[in-house]
Amino acid sequence: MRIQPIDLDRPGNLVTGLHDAYLAGYADVPGPTISLARFRHEVATHTPGERAELWVVVEDGKVVGGYGLSLPQLDNTHMGWLFPLLVRPERRGRGLGAALFEHALDRLRAQGRTLLLTETPTTGVGARFALAHGMTVSLVEARRTLDLRKADWDALERMLPRVEGYHLERWTGPAAPELIPDLAALMNGMNDAPRDVDVEDEDFNLDRIRHREESIPLRGQTAYTMIARRDSDGAPAGYTRIYLEADRSTGWGNQADTTVLAEHRGHRLGLLLKLANLLWLHEHEPHLERIITWNATSNAHMLAINEAMGFELFDEWNEWRLAL
Repeated sequence: MRIQPIDLDRPGNLVTGLHDAYLAGYADVPGPTISLARFRHEVATHTPGERAELWVVVEDGKVVGGYGLSLPQLDNTHMGWLFPLLVRPERRGRGLGAALFEHALDRLRAQGRTLLLTETPTTGVGARFALAHGMTVSLVEARRTLDLRKADWDALERMLPRVEGYHLERWTGPAAPELIPDLAALMNGMNDAPRDVDVEDEDFNLDRIRHREESIPLRGQTAYTMIARRDSDGAPAGYTRIYLEADRSTGWGNQADTTVLAEHRGHRLGLLLKLANLLWLHEHEPHLERIITWNATSNAHMLAINEAMGFELFDEWNEWRLAL
């Protein structure tokens, strides 16, 4: 068995093969999958904040297993994120997964990394593998979905809170260049979200945010984004975003980050942003059937907002850690 790297500058068809193996390996996990375009740009592309590594095992010209490492470069340079780690179902039970995992640990050690993080559903093959290889649970996350086909839109509109002293601003697709500094300030507000005890604050600098915005269409996606500003000085106060496939090929939308900066909390801006953005999305994307979102189960405030909007539990995932 040979574990070979993918040259991300000249990947040939190996990234496509790994994505196909990902679809096979995660076929039993419900919910939306990651498209090839998104897979390429989230797993197989370097960014200003992270360097990517991909390794695969090829048999008879077919990728039968592999893994991806994301290696932070600006912050958290002591850790690595493992996604995906997969073996095609027909090749399981022969030690390939264990060999790939040990190879990933060797790569981390060679680069001085001391912490590995990954995630799996709380039950199933991935969870059993993580336990068998000495990993412990760092964080429990819940995925919740909102069925837009059954939503009471009149009731949701009545839930919109009146917030004095702030106004909303919205756009679709990547943010305009002049909005990048505001987005950087808002994304730094995500640093107080629940996380592993050994994970540092992320540095959401201008280059990082600019690259993230420019990559939205390259991932085959678009986005509906809304921010709140304080009336008195225009200061950015809060942010929310929903992603969907640019070709509208699925009925899924993904509710991504929502944050309100600390000095602006206590005005119900989080609820206002999420409701207003959802209502705007529904008006323009009536084909969407479901929205999925992730939250740490310890994030009681955001869970309360989601449940008030009608989100229902879909499944739970563990974030796993291993100190090297």
